[in-house]
Amino acid sequence: MSILLLTLVAVLLLWGVWVYNRLVRDRNRVRSAWSDIDVQLTRRHDLVPRLVDAVRAYAGYERATLSAVTELRTRAEAASRLPDKARLEDEMAAGLHRLIALAESYPTLKADGNFLQLQRDLVDTEDQLQYARRYYNGAVRIYNTRIETFPDLFVARTFAFRPAEFFAVDEEEVRAAPRVELG
Repeated sequence: MSILLLTLVAVLLLWGVWVYNRLVRDRNRVRSAWSDIDVQLTRRHDLVPRLVDAVRAYAGYERATLSAVTELRTRAEAASRLPDKARLEDEMAAGLHRLIALAESYPTLKADGNFLQLQRDLVDTEDQLQYARRYYNGAVRIYNTRIETFPDLFVARTFAFRPAEFFAVDEEEVRAAPRVELG
């Protein structure tokens, strides 16, 4: 009887260690994925002043658009809560799209090599950011599911594993497919 009890305790202990290690791995995957997003956000934030300066040189009187993008960049960098940061980043992405659309009105700007390179860098950064965001949200989904699912939730609660927040798009405008006008 005592050998059976010891075996059961050993199996439960090994199971607990296995689940704990899996939760730690998943939590670290979420942290690493956030780091990837942060790198892309930093890259985007570094591009904003250069884009604004390039557009300002050609379209200096479009101050409202230029200052709105700059203000959003500052607020997004300062945001500490993930939902606030996600919302501000989405607003900044929309502002950057307006900035690029504004540039379409200036043929000399559209032809400027520096601006074209900045535009390519921005498109690449946005693509990388979307990939990093999808990966992060997938890692969060796996981690959150694991800490909420029986029987892993016992280990998660014992060691105070907390759910991670998704980097979600809240605005319908950002969620909607872009309109393409042919003409």
